[in-house]
Amino acid sequence: MSGVRGVLARARFYVREFSGEAAYDRYVAHARSHDPEAEVLTRRAFERARTDAREADPREGFRCC
Repeated sequence: MSGVRGVLARARFYVREFSGEAAYDRYVAHARSHDPEAEVLTRRAFERARTDAREADPREGFRCC
């Protein structure tokens, strides 16, 4: 049974990395390690800031809508 759990855990890891869901967890860990007293963005605010930054970057390509 542990072999199946291991495979599922690895699959979950890759899906979270590929979808970008793990980026928020890395952000929180980084923010907490550098300044535990600092206020951390909510997931919604983090995703909004990430999307805004991506759309503002001309290297990401043209977005029509």
